[in-house]
Amino acid sequence: MRRPGWRALAALALAALGLWSFAIEPRWVAARTETLDSAAWGAQPRLRIAVASDWHLTERSLWRVTDVERARRIVDAINAAQPDLVLLPGDFLAGHGGDEPLPIETMAEVLGRLKAPLGVYAVLGNHDWWHDGARITHALSAQGIVVLENDAVPLPGRDLWVVGIGDHSTGHSRPERALSRVPAGAPTLVLMHDPASLAGMPRLAAPAPVLTVAGHTHGGQVWVPGYGAPIVPGAAPRTWAYGWIENRGRRMYVTSGLGVSILPVRLNMRPEWVLFE
Repeated sequence: MRRPGWRALAALALAALGLWSFAIEPRWVAARTETLDSAAWGAQPRLRIAVASDWHLTERSLWRVTDVERARRIVDAINAAQPDLVLLPGDFLAGHGGDEPLPIETMAEVLGRLKAPLGVYAVLGNHDWWHDGARITHALSAQGIVVLENDAVPLPGRDLWVVGIGDHSTGHSRPERALSRVPAGAPTLVLMHDPASLAGMPRLAAPAPVLTVAGHTHGGQVWVPGYGAPIVPGAAPRTWAYGWIENRGRRMYVTSGLGVSILPVRLNMRPEWVLFE
């Protein structure tokens, strides 16, 4: 009996890699925990902050991955972690508007099931603006989610502000306007969709935020060991694709998000939601 040749083995390996990257890893959600040390958190009371970005909800789950039932399971997992507040850095729907049949109100109803005693806060991403930014804002607000478009609000009963910066790639990013809403010296939590907005944050607007988070990049969806993400959307440097990054003394976590865009592929870059403690 002849042994398989190298071409057959290579074809088998490619088929296995394709199965993994198209069918398995895009649906293998990681629930990560990040602990902020005392130097970063300062004297603030202990909080559990869930961050879930880039849902890209759709009815075409074979191509876009995150359908309503899958999203509901993720919501249940986040609720089970009992976060004090939830941050949603945008891109709630897949596609560019008319090409995706999932109603905006259905998406908002699913995310409206998120529960946190200090509230759920969101910013819009580029896909949200391509659909209908005003309608998405209204639908999320009707579900009790606070949408911050270059705005800031104080957390109930806490000396801590939540700042939302608009999407960079669609021209809505106004970091200085958002931070100007915060009293001088007040500690902040900052969320943005596109990490490129970090470069526009003023140096001396306030003390460094105790936590800054972004999405948009999906970690490149493919991560090459020793190199990182080959392709990153938007104006942010390629090295800002995923994880903790620093710029001018400000530190930010860029999440890989939950959904996919362009192609339904992930390799070495699992979808995730993150619990910061």
